[in-house]
Amino acid sequence: MRKATPLALTLLALFLLLPARAALASDHQLSIMMDDNELVYRTDQVRDQALTRMKQLGVDEVRVTLLWSVVADGARSTKARDRRFRKLGADNPKAYPVRNWDRYDRLARACKTLGIQLYFDITGPGPSWGMTRPPRSQRRSAATWMPKAGQFAQFVKAVGKRFSGSYKDENDRHQLIPRVSTWALWNEPNQGGWLTPQWQHGQPVSAMLFRRLYIAGRRALVQTGHGKDTILLGETAPLGGSKHTTRSPVAPKQFIRALFCVDSANRPLRGGAARTLGCGDFDKYGPLLASAYAHHPYTKKTPPTQPEPNPNDVTMANLGDLGTLLDGIASATGRVSPGLPLISTEYGYETNPPDPFAGIPLATQAQWDMQGDWLTFSNPRVIGNTQFLLYDVPPLTRFRKGSKAYWHTYQSGLFFANHTPKPSAYAYVFPLLVTGQFPGDVAVWGQLRFQPNGAGGDAVQIQWRPADGSAPYANVGAPIAVGNPFGYFTATVPVPPGGGFVRAVYAGSDPSAANAASPEQPVG
Repeated sequence: MRKATPLALTLLALFLLLPARAALASDHQLSIMMDDNELVYRTDQVRDQALTRMKQLGVDEVRVTLLWSVVADGARSTKARDRRFRKLGADNPKAYPVRNWDRYDRLARACKTLGIQLYFDITGPGPSWGMTRPPRSQRRSAATWMPKAGQFAQFVKAVGKRFSGSYKDENDRHQLIPRVSTWALWNEPNQGGWLTPQWQHGQPVSAMLFRRLYIAGRRALVQTGHGKDTILLGETAPLGGSKHTTRSPVAPKQFIRALFCVDSANRPLRGGAARTLGCGDFDKYGPLLASAYAHHPYTKKTPPTQPEPNPNDVTMANLGDLGTLLDGIASATGRVSPGLPLISTEYGYETNPPDPFAGIPLATQAQWDMQGDWLTFSNPRVIGNTQFLLYDVPPLTRFRKGSKAYWHTYQSGLFFANHTPKPSAYAYVFPLLVTGQFPGDVAVWGQLRFQPNGAGGDAVQIQWRPADGSAPYANVGAPIAVGNPFGYFTATVPVPPGGGFVRAVYAGSDPSAANAASPEQPVG
């Protein structure tokens, strides 16, 4: 894939100047984006600019981590505040400093204004009073050590009440706060940076801790009127480790088996392992109810089609294994619903430039991002894919410039930190992928992500040019009517013999998108 041409730059600029319209998703999956740095931790102006750009790119929904520690900060820092907190109760939004809610309240309003769905992942790290005090040897894990499920439930109730659609802000002129209807409960519970201990007595006890957090949190959402909302189970990270320390990550398949208390053959655990993992929870609470299972199918420097060597890891290449595993557990135990949908809730590749340590080439990022979208589109069980991030995160300037520590932040944006687009920005707006090559024909897949949902009169024209540049692009085959209401198209088109490139050009009835072209793809 070549770098963006001046024409492509012009077209992307055109897309980014279009008025915000209904965003696009597939007929079975959402286009989701995550960028907490832009949406939560900057100014109102920065947030609104980022949301507007996301909307123009075709984003349906934004995923945001709602951090327990951020909202609870200062809630019990003085005797007077502590008395107020005890009087009101941890399930009362007014018990927390109102300024701590502002970033989330205002985000909810901005999303409603633009017509973008908002999904909150309510997660730790938690405040000291919400965590179990760790042993002296585990002080570095104090913010993640054995969260108290009951305290977490009280906080989730406060969040559920505040974002019920009927709560008026104590700040910002007492405006009504819009309802949020998509939720997850805890982020990457199989990673020691989010939940500890991961392992104890040779067992992945993080699965038990998460199970209890999820049960308590889901009950809190139901009690605050969110029982019919989308509530996601999991949010698991893709890779495990070989060690079994308190912070060693648990591979997702191992984590899921421990979560549902089954062995490798899906038989219910017995004896000491069952006691260590709290398997009596299923007798007490019944099956784990969820709308879908959420997972982060990252890889670092391997293509999305290449599985990891550890069979218990789950990346984009074997994302479907999660469905097979969950269905096997459902059939054997009834502890989860059969056919539970899957959703990819963090996915992206870092680039070089700017990161010379963890990054891949810019053109490769664009290609692998499109392949990830195609893989999720091709799995009817997957209901969404999440691009992480919109913009690269600036480096850590307290470290030596150019060092690995300097580039420790994430560089997986569609745009550089200075908002200059990468090739992946063009690929996101109008993806095209060659999915098969045959004598005289190629199969293609793509999406008019920049077009509004349900736009009528859409069509694309596939074009071909020879690899040696001896002729310009020319139409091959008839125009392809895009009947899918979310802009997806697939087709098989004839191509001349010999090597060359294909691209898709918008051929629909929207004059503002005239001449819009996808990235080109090699054939032959």
